[in-house]
Amino acid sequence: MDGAQATPKVKTSIDAGVGIITLSDPGTLNAAGLDLMAELTAAFEDFAYGDKARAIVITGEGRGFCSGANLSGGGGAARPQTGNAPNQALLNTFNPFVSAVRKSPKPLVSAVNGVAAGVGVSLALAADLSVAAESAYFLLAFRRIGLVPDGGATWMLPRLVGKARAMELMLLGEKLPAKTAAEWGLINKCVPDAELMAAALQYAHALADGPASLGLTRNLVWDALDSAWHEQLEAEAYAQGAAQRTADAREGVMAFVEKRPAKFTGR
Repeated sequence: MDGAQATPKVKTSIDAGVGIITLSDPGTLNAAGLDLMAELTAAFEDFAYGDKARAIVITGEGRGFCSGANLSGGGGAARPQTGNAPNQALLNTFNPFVSAVRKSPKPLVSAVNGVAAGVGVSLALAADLSVAAESAYFLLAFRRIGLVPDGGATWMLPRLVGKARAMELMLLGEKLPAKTAAEWGLINKCVPDAELMAAALQYAHALADGPASLGLTRNLVWDALDSAWHEQLEAEAYAQGAAQRTADAREGVMAFVEKRPAKFTGR
């Protein structure tokens, strides 16, 4: 019907200082079309740079976390390219999003409720802490469609699980069950399906209740993955100076002196 509003493909909510972002297109297993990515980017920026939340959880609705780029409509991943032209959907949409997540001022948790495939793997692993349901699995089956892993997958996976296992996942394109992903160190924890959100929120609430320095810490760790030793030492010194200027640092010192738990405000 003309003038009808499209159904939102991303839902948001707040739980005690935790911003929850839910990919909500279960009919496609939350395939990442450009429309979904636009909504996801807006939701992330609202929580990351606004005052509503101090930590963020990203999860999916239904049987999938994210089934990858939407090849049948709006994803642009498989469109024929000419000459040496790069994929514009990656340059203009997916890459800016995962880069923004890497630079987030607030920590993130991914709650992988089902299949994470293609760029969905990248969305899950871009978080700082990742929890997956026992029924979930990770799949980088780009070989089946003659494409290459994207969204930062070729950067993240070797650093998380080493070259050999990263090559296995990307060259063979086989399913990696959540339990094995946890054993490999690809994610932090694998839990029974019914306990997924409780486990993710346990992480997220611990982050939301923490000091503002947690945002500085997660950025230091991400940067350390490709920084030289002397660069990282200097970055730590600057971050420490910034942390020392926060109200949370003053509260932390006072609580230590007074022998009581600190009450952080994220400032």
